[in-house]
Amino acid sequence: MTGSIVTDAALDLLFREARTYRHWRDKPVSPILLEAVYDLAKMGPTSGNCSPMRVVFVVGPEAKARLKPCLSPGNVDQTMAAPATAIIAHDMDFPDLMPRLYRKEDARSWFAGKPDLIAETAFRNGSLQGAYLIMAARALGLDCGPMSGFNRAKTDKAFFEGQSWRSNFLVNLGYGLDDTVDPRDDRLDFDEACRIE
Repeated sequence: MTGSIVTDAALDLLFREARTYRHWRDKPVSPILLEAVYDLAKMGPTSGNCSPMRVVFVVGPEAKARLKPCLSPGNVDQTMAAPATAIIAHDMDFPDLMPRLYRKEDARSWFAGKPDLIAETAFRNGSLQGAYLIMAARALGLDCGPMSGFNRAKTDKAFFEGQSWRSNFLVNLGYGLDDTVDPRDDRLDFDEACRIE
């Protein structure tokens, strides 16, 4: 695998031609496909293999009804129309699984009595895994509409009350309507965003 490069078509699919979708075809996303998306996303690296991301795929009408009041007004229509919405969350109890996920040493002890480190590690690595999930979904033929326009406290109460999971962001998933996508906004050039030292 070292030195391998994907095709230009794959780069277009994952990056250059990929867009944020807000309008969706009326075509369901199967549970098997959602599982395949997760099975790819989980393979991306996290620090110490801590793997704190947790996902609720909101698909059914009851779950959509619980999510709706958590959304910012501008995100209601697109989210209710999406075949699936992934609530990307992180588990504040992720250190409990470290003995299984990182066997080289006692990684659980790294976090003992350190709630700030737990929160920082969970948020950073859960966000990273959420990005992997977007790329995995694109690689498997789904369009994505990631967003942060929602109330986290309401979402946590509606979906995670009494649990150690905390919501981070949402990703609508499905088959987008290409003719509704806005022109791509500008991106920063290398010299504006990067330095080589």
